[in-house]
Amino acid sequence: MEESHARSRSSWEAPKLSFACSIQPCADADSLSRLLIGHHNPFHAMESPLQLSGTVALSHGLVLQTLLRLRHASKVALGFFLWARDHAGHRHDADAYDLMVDLLGRSANSTTFAVLVRRLAAAGLTRQALRAFDDMEAFVGRPADGSEFNLLLDTLCKYGYVKFAAEIFNKKKSRYPPDEKTYTILMYGWCKINRPQMAAKFLREMSDRGLEPNVVSYNVLLNGICRRASLHPDTRFDGTIRAAEDLFEEMRSRGIEPDVTSYSILLHVYSRAHKPDLSLSLFHALRGKGISPTVATYTSVVKCLASCGRVEDAEKLLDEMSSNGIQPSATTYNCFFKEYRGGKIDWGSLTPPDIHSYNILVGMFSQLDRPELVRELWEDMSNRGVGPDMDSYTSIIHGLCQKQRWNEACRFFMEMIEKGFLPHKVTFETLYRGLIQADMVRTWKRLKKKVQEESLKFGAEFRNYHFKSYKR
Repeated sequence: MEESHARSRSSWEAPKLSFACSIQPCADADSLSRLLIGHHNPFHAMESPLQLSGTVALSHGLVLQTLLRLRHASKVALGFFLWARDHAGHRHDADAYDLMVDLLGRSANSTTFAVLVRRLAAAGLTRQALRAFDDMEAFVGRPADGSEFNLLLDTLCKYGYVKFAAEIFNKKKSRYPPDEKTYTILMYGWCKINRPQMAAKFLREMSDRGLEPNVVSYNVLLNGICRRASLHPDTRFDGTIRAAEDLFEEMRSRGIEPDVTSYSILLHVYSRAHKPDLSLSLFHALRGKGISPTVATYTSVVKCLASCGRVEDAEKLLDEMSSNGIQPSATTYNCFFKEYRGGKIDWGSLTPPDIHSYNILVGMFSQLDRPELVRELWEDMSNRGVGPDMDSYTSIIHGLCQKQRWNEACRFFMEMIEKGFLPHKVTFETLYRGLIQADMVRTWKRLKKKVQEESLKFGAEFRNYHFKSYKR
């Protein structure tokens, strides 16, 4: 036993390494790792090529350094580890076991290969993405399943390689029997590259194989037919609507009821074609069927109404959204402002926006960092004599503080005080902390002085303000 240990020590001997060891220079470990990786048999991972080579004098340091070099090939590392464990005259120490456990804990799995396929597809390396998928079995230790095949097709389709995805599908569908999701993925891909007729072909093939399309499958095809369709002149609009209605009828004949997404797609077509009456009619019809509209549904109708100058109807829908607990998005509000800037809205004959509407828009565009729109809204609000009020100032100051635009925030803060609005304590402290952190102490002192000069306006309320020191 002592002689065998002596032979081991005659090879490269590293000092005792802790588990947190790093790769050290070692020619023997370099040679061993290259040999192991170069001659690895993925179908017999436990068979080390060292079994076919001559005697290798092992040491604890050599084992650790070799394992570290194999940290990205965990199965190769395990084969070497097991071979070394059974090697005459060598016993693994605790560091070797700890390192092997750590390497196995970071071994490649199906998620690893999904990430690899996605990155390769994003780089346009479609053949390499397919090769990575095909090689997965050798590294993961089991064949890829249908869901992983679907993931491959979905990735290729999302990056626009639909023809390649269809080619792979046709070659491998006997090995990976397609399901509804497989066909829906391919339909989505064809629609993405504006080939809805190919999507319809896959829908028919899906039915021919005894697979029942679901509402998602039909919505994918409906979206492909409607989203990029030319709607002018009216004959093209009529053709698109007929195709969509035929699809609705087919869905119902199969016992599939169109959902809110189905109706939202059609409403988007009406909005693009500037058909407010049809848009409202369909909107009321879907609610009559007990379907709850989403933000996207409302936004399509609001956009259509606002673009056609029917602002009162659009405002009613906004009020309805809020009363139903649906928060309008930036896109919803932008419908109004876009048409207002384009001169399509004549406030003279309509109820002008109130301070609440302006405050919502100011807050929204402050969050979106659109200062030019905020400035235009602010000027319009002031010129109309609607505002600003306390909430207007609070909203714009907090928005500017979030964007660290301290000078503008200070200007509005001073203006607010001069107009007799006492800022909320949270506004006061937010600006205070921001100026100190931005090393704008002089600005803060001028602001503080102004507040104190104007304090007589606020009386007892001002006593609640404490100018406490704040350190960066």
